[in-house]
Amino acid sequence: MEKSTLRKEIKNRKRQFTRQELHEMSFAVVQRLLSHGRLKEAKTVMLYYSLPDEVDTHTLVDSLLMSRKTILLPRVTGEGTMELRRYTGPSDLAIGAYNIMEPTGEVYDDYEEIDLAVIPGVAFDAEGNRMGRGKGYYDRFLPLVPQAYKLGICFPFQKVDSIPTDGHDIRMDEVIG
Repeated sequence: MEKSTLRKEIKNRKRQFTRQELHEMSFAVVQRLLSHGRLKEAKTVMLYYSLPDEVDTHTLVDSLLMSRKTILLPRVTGEGTMELRRYTGPSDLAIGAYNIMEPTGEVYDDYEEIDLAVIPGVAFDAEGNRMGRGKGYYDRFLPLVPQAYKLGICFPFQKVDSIPTDGHDIRMDEVIG
């Protein structure tokens, strides 16, 4: 199956659920993430501030911040490029590219300190292959943090048998969905 066809398939699957059902699925995924040993041990965590159709991380970022972890969120800087910014609370957010809430905190470039990268995706397979929205932001960024444990999170219906991959696609170490 081609990536564009798979993206449409996942979008159609998502439409079968109410906002409340997606919220409940999100809660279950976040609970599994919170009990994960890698997250418990991590001091510096790269996360994302979710869009309405992604596993909801809004409460998660604040919860992890309260547990004294360094939280980093991506900010789009150009076509296919992003940087990380330190998140210190909700006042650090502003509407950015693609109407995504993005961090306004200080730029973070001490990449070797990142223990865990929690990555969204449109779909994942059992081998850890990830398909994003097609712009390549994470595939370009993740090679800069090779030591970080890459943990994809998604709704259960976003797990598929196989994802077509290209040479530049970055595989996750694990997927929770």
